[in-house]
Amino acid sequence: MSTIRRRAAGTALVVALGAASLAACGGSDDSADGGSGGKGSGSKTVTLVSHDSFAASKAVLKDFTQQTGYTVKVLRGGDAGAAVNQAVLSKGNPQGDVFFGVDNTLLSRALDNGLFAPYEAKDLDKVPAALQLDAAEHRVTPIDFGDVCVNYDRAWFAEHKLPVPQTFDDLVKPEYKDLLVTENAATSSPGLAFLLATTAKYGDGGWQDYWTKLRANGVQVVDGWEQAYYDNFSGAGGGKGDKPLVVSYASSPPAEVLALKKQPEQGPTGVATATCFRQIEFAGLLDGAKNTEGGKALIDFLLSRTFQEDMPLNMFVNPVRDDAKLPEVFTKYAPVISGSATVEPKKIAANREQWVKTWSSLVLK
Repeated sequence: MSTIRRRAAGTALVVALGAASLAACGGSDDSADGGSGGKGSGSKTVTLVSHDSFAASKAVLKDFTQQTGYTVKVLRGGDAGAAVNQAVLSKGNPQGDVFFGVDNTLLSRALDNGLFAPYEAKDLDKVPAALQLDAAEHRVTPIDFGDVCVNYDRAWFAEHKLPVPQTFDDLVKPEYKDLLVTENAATSSPGLAFLLATTAKYGDGGWQDYWTKLRANGVQVVDGWEQAYYDNFSGAGGGKGDKPLVVSYASSPPAEVLALKKQPEQGPTGVATATCFRQIEFAGLLDGAKNTEGGKALIDFLLSRTFQEDMPLNMFVNPVRDDAKLPEVFTKYAPVISGSATVEPKKIAANREQWVKTWSSLVLK
């Protein structure tokens, strides 16, 4: 997830959980530079451009090198929106060979700008058709998915003897006044996803009225996920917040459990599953890449079971392969989300700027 975000999914809860800051792409380098070369001939380095939330076990990356002879160099910086912006600016002369982390909220912008060269990855038959949003042209390959949802602090609601809100409509009821914190849709991937979820729920003519009611009911808006989760949410491990409701991820509960010394029967946080928006993250071979063969090999590896089964505890996202196994902490503590909201990438591209502008005028005034 990006933005799903990451993206996403960020790195604050045991490596990764959400990202929200905007920064130029081109950050840390995870590997030794193994040389350079044109179109893959003679080049032993393949460069992956991504957001801050990208994480993989060293053993898994070493396995890729042993299989292919290529060393992976990772360039990180900012969230998915910033990374896509930088990729557009460097179009035709990309910073790397493969881009990972563009999600369905930003996909049309990347495709419309011609950032990727077509490549049909191996094992796509293991990926459900619903996740293959560019199946006709194969400019991008789905790698992971996650759900942005309202999370709640179980202990707070038990102490206050208040039923946990389950739906969007519940959040505007008087009994939940001043209890929710969300992220800015203009600066945060989960904030944008939550806005999109409400457009899917209430339609073009109804989401504005919903946000007017939510603002009147005391919703707090902060710049990014880390601030919302750690500074404002009462259920964050080690946090000092006073809001028992936060826009976060369906994978937040297992991340919270992993931070505990002993696994409980039930996680300290829960998910209102009727408030979710699905984020799908993709990888693509950058047009103009210097190492196209290495890039193709890396995309195949990102879709391999080895990498797919490594992702959940590194980036707190779900693998797209239907034969990839989830770790027990996911199967026990992360809810199974069915019916998560989605919006067509083309509709997002056509309306995102105006939606965010209207949302800002309604909520931030």
